Amino acid sequence: MKKVAVGQAGGPTAVINATLAGFVKEVERDHSLLFIKNGYEGLAKGSYYECDKEMLKSISLHRDVPGACLGSGRFPLTDDHIESGVRRLKKEGVDALVFIGGNGTMEALKKIDREAKKQQYPLQVLGLPKTVDNDLGETDHAPGFGSSARYVAQATRDMSRDLASMKNFEKVRVLETMGRNAGWLAAASGLLQQYDEEGPHVIAIPERPLKKETLLEGVTNALSRYGHATVVVSEGVTWSEGSQVQREIVDGRPVLGGISNEIAAFLKKECNVMTRAELLGMNQRSFSAVVSDIDREEAYTVGRVGAEWIRDGLSNVMVSITRHSHHRYTARMIPVQLEDVVKAGERVMPEQFIQNRKLYYEWLKPLIGEDVSIYPPPLKGDEVYVE
Repeated sequence: MKKVAVGQAGGPTAVINATLAGFVKEVERDHSLLFIKNGYEGLAKGSYYECDKEMLKSISLHRDVPGACLGSGRFPLTDDHIESGVRRLKKEGVDALVFIGGNGTMEALKKIDREAKKQQYPLQVLGLPKTVDNDLGETDHAPGFGSSARYVAQATRDMSRDLASMKNFEKVRVLETMGRNAGWLAAASGLLQQYDEEGPHVIAIPERPLKKETLLEGVTNALSRYGHATVVVSEGVTWSEGSQVQREIVDGRPVLGGISNEIAAFLKKECNVMTRAELLGMNQRSFSAVVSDIDREEAYTVGRVGAEWIRDGLSNVMVSITRHSHHRYTARMIPVQLEDVVKAGERVMPEQFIQNRKLYYEWLKPLIGEDVSIYPPPLKGDEVYVE
């Protein structure tokens, strides 16, 4: 019997607890468990939840609940923290360490593996993927992204319909999504667009600096044709002549947000119309009402498979989702080396998806689930935009 420590790290998703539930249900049959509080802060400080029947029941009940039930957060993990954290795990008699997380988590696990070897401590290390903005390398996608993309697509369509009904007062909305360096979520905003009148009419992603003249052309064209315009922009977008907007630095990490306000101010001045900026906010990663069924299922499976690999002795790997077919969606879980995940870095949108949005939507559609409603076309009318 092994003693397995498990934690959740980084920004949570709507399905991160499903991964934990799948892992715990499978692993507790053969091994004992130790739960790490508040991500890598708990590892550094030695803060744990002991495993008992009540704890196991609580984790099972949290399967479909958003947020990280063990606590997560962002913690500036230093080499000293890693050294002391590994010593604490060794003192606790932990045989295996598992963390559910994204790029930073996989890099931290690689460092922990290195430190354990340095201390001559045979620690089994395993990463379980999660992300909302799909920037994790060496996997087709990660649990959390499908539900977030579904939310962004539905919210954009709905807010565009709302704007169309208010166009005699408000004419332009700028919606800001998550996505520091990758535009997967912002680009997903157009997935459900069936009619030209519906937004988004302009999408801006971090992979392409935003030119003011291009933005203005897209918005004025929509205004002249439909009387309203919906713009979607990723939080990490930069102006072609400028840089990302930063609100503040927290624990050495720049916190982005506010580019939508800049864009709205620019469009209001140039077009002389009522313009509003909207942050889609934390609903992107926590809105349980629009969780994708396939996303929840894959999240649970990732945890279950990870538990099987603990039993099999696999170490220094991450569970990766590999897609089998683009026609009828199927996927399987394979192990990839943590070193390869770290080397891959942040995964931005490939050029083929940027150039061909339809191709991207064909790739994305299976991940958001099948029970998405279809809207009728907007009522037709004479749309005249007067500057």
